[in-house]
Amino acid sequence: MLIKSFQLGQMETNCYIVTDESTLKCVVIDPGDESNTVLDYIEGNGLRPVYVFLTHGHFDHTGAAEAVSEETGAAVFINRADVNDTPEYDDFYTYAVPENTKYYKDGDTVTVGNMTFEIIGTPGHTPGSVTIRAGDVLFTGDTLFRGGCGRVDLPGGDMMEIMQSLKKLALLEGDFEVYPGHMDPTTLDIERGENPFVRCAMGVS
Repeated sequence: MLIKSFQLGQMETNCYIVTDESTLKCVVIDPGDESNTVLDYIEGNGLRPVYVFLTHGHFDHTGAAEAVSEETGAAVFINRADVNDTPEYDDFYTYAVPENTKYYKDGDTVTVGNMTFEIIGTPGHTPGSVTIRAGDVLFTGDTLFRGGCGRVDLPGGDMMEIMQSLKKLALLEGDFEVYPGHMDPTTLDIERGENPFVRCAMGVS
């Protein structure tokens, strides 16, 4: 499994392209902006996009999803709780989905080539936030950051929920590489030991 990351747009949102090197099938996680950057990488490496995975519905994570989907034929996946049901009204906090959208929920698995992605529901930053697990890797969106967690003061945010989600991640067995929606990668063991939000969620002072 090959992971390529880009920081896209004014919010410097992390977009990840995850490729099964044996088949060149890939998924694009959170293409928030600059669809040309994503598409150039895909074309330049002869990749075969299957899905666009969205960790949540905020504009800085979804902004280029439709363009990437239309250009490649890759269907978009999102949790229904973050879908904009009134797309005629501008809404930065939920996503007006394209026609070929699919929906995942906590506990679902999606297979792409030889890769299996498990969906872990981690609400709190938004009602439909998910973490995407692939082997020993977690794509945590804006739920878990290096040394912090996602903000909860936007519409749909909930501090109690995000603390439960952080505890849920912390209780996963073993260590994981953590690829967040913003800032640098980390590991789950580092966050268990040093992240004050995770430690609080675990009841550790």
